[in-house]
Amino acid sequence: MTPFASMWRDLSGVGRHGETGGYRRYAWTAEDATLREWFAGEAAARGLDLVEDRVGNQWAWWGDPDAHVRETGEGGVVTGSHLDSVPDGGAFDGPLGVVSGFAALDALRAKGVRPTRPLAVANFVDEEGARFGVACAGSRVLTGAMTAERALALTDGDGVSMAEAFRSTGRDPGAYGADPEALRRVGAYVELHVEQGQALGDAERLARLRLDGSAREAPRGEDAWGGAVAVGTAIHPHGRWRIDLPGVANHAGTTALEDRSDAMLLAAEVTLAVREAARAHGCVATVGRVEVTPNGINAVPSHVRLWLDARGPEESEVRRTVAQVEGRVTDLGGTLAEQSWTGPTPLTDDLTARVHGALRSGAGGGSGTVPLLSTGAGHDAGVLATAGVPAAMLFVRNPTGVSHSPAEHAEEADCLTGVEALTAVLEDLVTKGKA
Repeated sequence: MTPFASMWRDLSGVGRHGETGGYRRYAWTAEDATLREWFAGEAAARGLDLVEDRVGNQWAWWGDPDAHVRETGEGGVVTGSHLDSVPDGGAFDGPLGVVSGFAALDALRAKGVRPTRPLAVANFVDEEGARFGVACAGSRVLTGAMTAERALALTDGDGVSMAEAFRSTGRDPGAYGADPEALRRVGAYVELHVEQGQALGDAERLARLRLDGSAREAPRGEDAWGGAVAVGTAIHPHGRWRIDLPGVANHAGTTALEDRSDAMLLAAEVTLAVREAARAHGCVATVGRVEVTPNGINAVPSHVRLWLDARGPEESEVRRTVAQVEGRVTDLGGTLAEQSWTGPTPLTDDLTARVHGALRSGAGGGSGTVPLLSTGAGHDAGVLATAGVPAAMLFVRNPTGVSHSPAEHAEEADCLTGVEALTAVLEDLVTKGKA
């Protein structure tokens, strides 16, 4: 069994829901604690120095990043991703990047590589935002993109605040916050991720993407990695908004239809308005979470809270989509409030070019093609890039094209190809100096 397969097996049962086959791995829960223990165990097995920053992100270092910063003024190289999931999510979103990071480090050691820069594998906490509603909370607070005060005040569906959840793990909320010292250790971040779409799994779709410019390839030649790997170029602008809609609670059996003020009907109208607005402005928008009060089968809803997720290639069109939805919400007597926003995020040009070059030459020393893809999914790499940390991404083929679902998939052979590609990139970065 390969080291990759062994690690994958160890993770496979953590947080898996028997009825759906999907994963429920939320921040600061028992499942999260098990995942963090697994990460710490993998770090210890390799003799890596495990460091936890003020937010709770985990860093497993090969080499001393602080000494390197003092001596050179430059940070080390970091790879990794996250281990948490959306509700009933797939196995690959996040964990593939962490497992591949450890496997790539193993491969470098097996090759006898002697890094001139420290190398770390990272596990970012609460990337999905499934429990507290804000995605990439670990990297946002780390970089100062979100204040500690705001993050700690967020609550889950049971009314538990992030501060309370953090404290329940034995950590001090008073120490929670931005961590410039941890950030200084990162001179380059390369995140490997399963593709959350089907460009690499559909030759015709990839050809169309290349034609319209949202995916490109290197000069003509044989594909360097069998079509299994692509390099990320940019993350589309995206955000989340909370919508509150009013009603009046009443008896479901005795209240005539014409006498009702039913917040659920307003929610239905808003959900349809979201679809209409997204289509009108060339975006994607989703109502994926709903809370109903009093949430009784025989009670007319007095209040419905929705969460809107909106994304698109152009910031102006995403904003127009949300503005159109807000207009309808206001007409219905409701309110819309922004929860998080990430503008268009080009991944670091110099580092992306370096990664692309390393991949083109890394497969047998050739000059094969490697697709370049932009993505509508948010990632910690985008948050770090926005904060000025050089960041790049690799994507591994997903033949189903499905993500945030148990149907999300990547073939083991493609995963191992991804590890080989990541190894080539990391070897270039840790032996040939700053990107």
